[in-house]
Amino acid sequence: MEQKRRKTTIKKRKRRGTNPVVHILKALGTLLLSVFLIIIITLSIFGTVLTIYVLNFADTTTTVTLEKTEGGTITRFLYDNPDYDEEVDDPIDQYVLYYSMRNEYKHFIWADLEEIPQVVQDAYVYTEDERFYNHDGVDFKSTFAAFVNIFLPTGRSRGGSTITQQTIKNLTGDNATDGVQGIERKIREVFRAINVEKTYTKDDILQSYLNVIPCGTQQYDIIGIQAAANFYFGKDVSELDLAEAACLAGMNNAPAYNNPIDNIKNNDARRKYCLDHMLENGAISEQEYTEALNEPLELAGNFDYSSETVYDGELEDQGITDWYLDAAISEAEERIADEAGITIEEARERLYNQGYTVYTNVDIDMQRKVEKAMQTASNFTTWDMDPEDDTLWSDFVCMDYKGNVKAVVGSRWEKTESRNLYMVTQGTRSPGSCIKPIASYAPALDQDMITWSSLYNDSPIEIEVEGGEKSKWPVNYSEDGSSSNWSYKDLFTYQMLLKSLNTMPAQLIKKMTPAYSYNFLKNKLDITTLTESDADYSPVTVGGLSQGLTLEELVGAYMIFGNGGRKYDVSYIYKIEDSTGKPVYEKNEGYKQAISDSTSYIMNRMMQYVINDKEGTGRYAKLKKTDLVGKTGTSESWYDLNFVGCTPDYVSGIWIGYENQETIPTNDYENIGAIWKNIFGDIADAEEHKSFNDTFPMPDTVVKLDYCTRTGLIATNGCSSRATGYFKASNTPDYCYGGH
Repeated sequence: MEQKRRKTTIKKRKRRGTNPVVHILKALGTLLLSVFLIIIITLSIFGTVLTIYVLNFADTTTTVTLEKTEGGTITRFLYDNPDYDEEVDDPIDQYVLYYSMRNEYKHFIWADLEEIPQVVQDAYVYTEDERFYNHDGVDFKSTFAAFVNIFLPTGRSRGGSTITQQTIKNLTGDNATDGVQGIERKIREVFRAINVEKTYTKDDILQSYLNVIPCGTQQYDIIGIQAAANFYFGKDVSELDLAEAACLAGMNNAPAYNNPIDNIKNNDARRKYCLDHMLENGAISEQEYTEALNEPLELAGNFDYSSETVYDGELEDQGITDWYLDAAISEAEERIADEAGITIEEARERLYNQGYTVYTNVDIDMQRKVEKAMQTASNFTTWDMDPEDDTLWSDFVCMDYKGNVKAVVGSRWEKTESRNLYMVTQGTRSPGSCIKPIASYAPALDQDMITWSSLYNDSPIEIEVEGGEKSKWPVNYSEDGSSSNWSYKDLFTYQMLLKSLNTMPAQLIKKMTPAYSYNFLKNKLDITTLTESDADYSPVTVGGLSQGLTLEELVGAYMIFGNGGRKYDVSYIYKIEDSTGKPVYEKNEGYKQAISDSTSYIMNRMMQYVINDKEGTGRYAKLKKTDLVGKTGTSESWYDLNFVGCTPDYVSGIWIGYENQETIPTNDYENIGAIWKNIFGDIADAEEHKSFNDTFPMPDTVVKLDYCTRTGLIATNGCSSRATGYFKASNTPDYCYGGH
C-alpha cells in the first residue's frame, strides 16, 4: 500500500513538472519582477543623485543684490590709486566703460519706482508675468515647459521666466540656454528667485527689473526704462503715457527686432498684445484700450543729452581707449572669468553690462609723458628722417617692484582705435642677450656655481648638431652686429656680463642643463610663451626662443633684481568691485622667492657695471642722478633690440623692431640704451629715490670683500692688485696667498 502511494506521488510530480505553460508563466513573472525592481532601484538612484545635484545649487546659490547703485550698469576704470599720494597733471581720473561689444554706445540711468508711472509698471507686469504679485518668484508650470523644451526642442523659445527670474538673468549675465548648461542655469535661477523673493518686496524687484531690461535697437544698446523713454520719445520716464508704455513693454521679448525705430509693424502688433493683456486683467478700460491702440507715436529716435535726468553729461564721448586701458580691460575680463568660472566672452559681457568699478595701478602722469616721448621721432632716429621711411615699431612698459604696471605704450604713433594693444602683452619677439641674467647668471649664482670673481675662459663649448657631429658654439657678437672670434682669455663673471659675451652663459647652461634653465624661467619667473623645444642651448643661452617673449613678461622677470629676489604677478589693476561695492577680485600680495636675497643683491651690483663701465653694453642708458642696472639684448641678424632697466623705484623695458622681421639699420637709429634713456630718463631722474642703497640695502647674507684680480680669490697682503666685489657670506672664494 505504502509503495503504491509513493508511485502515485511520483506520477503527480511528473505531471506537474511537465506542464510547459506553468513553467513559462513562472519564468515570465520572475523576469518582470526583476525588471520592475531594476527600474525602481534605478529611479531611486537617479532621484537621489538628482536631489543631491539640485540641493547642491540650493547650498551654493547666493541671493542677488538689487539695491540701487550710483553706477548702475556703467563700469568705471579708476585712474587714481588711493594708496599712492601723487600729484597728477592730467585731469582725467577715470574712464567710463560704456562701449558695447560692437563699440557702440550703451546708455543707462537709474529711475526709482515712484518716478515710473503706474501704466508703465502695469504694461510690463501684464505683458511679461501676469501672476507676478501672486507667485513666490517662480512660475513652475512655465519652468517645467522650459525644461522639457531643452530635451525636446519645439523650435519655439520657452523662457518660463518670471519678472524675478528675468531680473536675475539681466543682473548676473547668467543666460546659458542649451544642454546641461541650460539646465544648471535654470536651477540656479530658480533658487536665486526664491531667495530674492524672501529678501525683497515686489516693488523692489519690479524697480530693479525696469532699470536693467534691455531696450536697445540694432544700433544702440539701451538699458532700462529711463534711457528707453529718452531715446524713443525724448521724454523723462515720468512723462510716458499708456500708448508709449505699451510700445516699450511690447517690444521687450526681442527689442532689437520689435522696437518702433527698426520695425514699426512688429511694434504695432506687440503694442496690441500688451494692451490686450492689460485689458484682460482689468488694468485699463475699453476706452483707454481703444485710444492707446490708435494713438500715433511721436518717435524721437535719438538721445536728448540736455535732459538733466539722462546721463548728466557722464556718458559724453571720451574718445578711444588709451594703451593702459586696453591692458586693464583685458585683465579685468580675465579676472572676472577666473573668479566666476566662466569664459572670457561671458566675462566681457558682464564687464560691459554690470556696473563694475575697476581700480587701476596706472601713474597717469607717467603714462602721458611716456606716450608723448614715444611719439617724438627724434628720441629714436639719428637724423631727421622722412616719416614715411621711419617705420620702426616700438613698445614700452614700466612697473614697480611688486609687479604693478604704472605705464604702458604699444606704439610710436598716436592711437587711432580702441582695444588694439598687442605687442607688449601678446606679441612675442626674441629677447636676445636680455635672457642671460634670468636664464643663466642668476640661477647659476643662486646654486653657488659661480661668484662675483669666478674666472671663466672666453671659449666655446661643443654641442651636437645635425648628423650627430660636434660643433663649437656659440660665437660672440660685437656691438655693430658682426661676429667675433673667441679671445680665450680668462674673465671674471661681472666682466662676462658687462661685455655680454655668449661663452660663459653657454658654459653655465651646459653645467646646469638647458632643462633646468627652461624650468627656472617657466616656474620661477612665470614665462608663459615657452615651448618644449626651448629646453635647448640656443633658446636659454642667447634668447633664440621658438616664439620669443612678451615685453611685459621680460620686464616682469627683471623685478627680482631690485626687490630681494621676489617674483610678483604683473598686473594693471589691483581691485574690482561689483555694482554693490563688493570686491570680486583683489590682487594677491603673495610672491614667489625666485632667487635668494643675496643672489638678487649680487646680480644687482654686477649689472651696474653693464651701465657704468666704459665697455658696458648699456652705457648709453646711464642716468645723471639715479642708479641704474640693466641689460641690452639683440636678436639674430639685428631683428630685435631690447633694453631692460632697473632703477630704485621702477623696472622698465623697451623693444624696437619692424612689423615683419628686418635688420634694424644702426646708422639710422639710436643705440637701444639711448632710446630707453630718451623715453624714460627724465622720469627716472625725477624719482623719489636716487640710490639702490635707499630701497635695496645690502642684506646680512652678503659680504663686501677685496679679491685678487689675478686669481679671483679673496685678497691678502701678498696680492698687489685687488678689486672689490660682493659675495654670499655662505660661499666666498678661498684666500689667495700670492705666488702668482
